[in-house]
Amino acid sequence: QVQLVESGGGLVQPGGSQALSCVASGSIFKLTTMDWYRQAPGKQRELVAGIISGGITSYAGFVKGRFTISRDNAKNTVSLQMRSLKPEDTAVYYCHVHVVDAEGYGHDYWGQGTQVTVSS
Repeated sequence: QVQLVESGGGLVQPGGSQALSCVASGSIFKLTTMDWYRQAPGKQRELVAGIISGGITSYAGFVKGRFTISRDNAKNTVSLQMRSLKPEDTAVYYCHVHVVDAEGYGHDYWGQGTQVTVSS
């Protein structure tokens, strides 16, 4: 089993910045993809940004240029730096990781979610 603990989030004014962090712990043989998703009220969960173990990143169009995802492989940590926040960025943000076990099987794990509210 793998546990994900998220930190960050809260209330921020439009145009402001905020950082999220997620630490993975437990039975981790190989941590491949680490992602951030978000889900706004009444909407489906959507991918915000992802990063693979080699450091290649991908971003949803609605955050490109404003958000930066990074990871620390030694600490099994993924972070999301958010800038120029807009009210429409308000959502619960979830950390997601894909772990490969020693037998080669893949497993997906989710964090508990952290609320980000962008409002004046």
